[in-house]
Amino acid sequence: MSQDRIAFFDTTLRDGEQSPGCSMTHHEKLELAHSLAGLGVDILEAGFAIASDGDFAAITAIAEEVREPKIASLARARREDIERAAKAVERAARPRIHVFLASSDIHLEYKLKIGREEALEQAAEMVALARSYVDDVEFSPEDATRTDREFLCQFVGAAIAAGATTINLPDTVGYATPEDYADMFRSVRENVPGADRVILSTHCHNDLGLAVANTLAAIRAGARQVECTINGIGERAGNAALEEIAAALRVRADAYPYAHNLKLEKLYPVSRQLTERISFGPAPNKAVVGGNAFAHEAGIHQHGVLSNPLTYEIMTPASVGVPTNRMVLGKHSGRHALRSRLHELGYRLSAADLDIAYRAFTELADRKKAIYDLDLINLVAHHQRHEDLISAEPVAGSELAS
Repeated sequence: MSQDRIAFFDTTLRDGEQSPGCSMTHHEKLELAHSLAGLGVDILEAGFAIASDGDFAAITAIAEEVREPKIASLARARREDIERAAKAVERAARPRIHVFLASSDIHLEYKLKIGREEALEQAAEMVALARSYVDDVEFSPEDATRTDREFLCQFVGAAIAAGATTINLPDTVGYATPEDYADMFRSVRENVPGADRVILSTHCHNDLGLAVANTLAAIRAGARQVECTINGIGERAGNAALEEIAAALRVRADAYPYAHNLKLEKLYPVSRQLTERISFGPAPNKAVVGGNAFAHEAGIHQHGVLSNPLTYEIMTPASVGVPTNRMVLGKHSGRHALRSRLHELGYRLSAADLDIAYRAFTELADRKKAIYDLDLINLVAHHQRHEDLISAEPVAGSELAS
């Protein structure tokens, strides 16, 4: 893989679906898989084959029907998991088995109840088994960011020697800072034999709100695959959000001069599709795809955006598939936004009339949180009837004139 290209590994259908409220039916997973392929993801982690018969069936169907991306199934470092994963992806055009085994002492002692040496042997044996089924094997040392660094390098080295082609270094519990995470990647690159022959991958959780920042830091430190989800869904506080990483790569290409295959104009439609399939959508202030991501209420912001959107928008709505920006009228709005919306509704006001309308508007906005078009129409009509001060000439091409 070229060092100037980033591969997007989407785990919406696996890590994302594991989070509360995000379960999808077989049909919904297949439908979303086709959309993710259309978005341009490079690797699609379709599920965890051994988790249930339903997950196995969904992975099998996706492997058969979705041909563009690589199709991966997750597997614990156990023979039965790997055999089940291999069966699920066997009809994929480009199958991958993603094997994971915990590497931190706290996980080894309290969860797996094994020592480091046994973990090393198990990792090597199971990666070799997976490699006997497919040519593309990813290995993840779970809880890598809380693993002793020297042992992590041994662990990764054993997996590479056994045939792993991608090494993912997950921040499983969202513990790392960008500096920590980047340093871990540099350590692996510098100290593990064969690290230059494999792709290094990120997988960040958002427990401290740093998932995207950590992902970008790892890219700077040599990672060339990023694992992420639509809308940032995932266990606990979620995963790194695919749309945020993609937008950062585009807007800050000066800092991250890497190519990728994503079609960014499809980000918002895929986000909306996911929202319709699960029990919640992104928060209004969610970057890139949230309802307020391109909305403006403050008067100074509205004035700037109406004059030139670049004053307050670092990317165009259309560039990520959002239909348009929104001027939200409320108590923080200014005259420019009010005049613009009244013009769209068919009213051309003189400066004096706009002053009257604006005073009436702010009084209404102090009493009413949301101001709708009908409120504005009634406001103008009221002053026409009782004060005869506001003119209301239909503007050619306006919503009322048409």
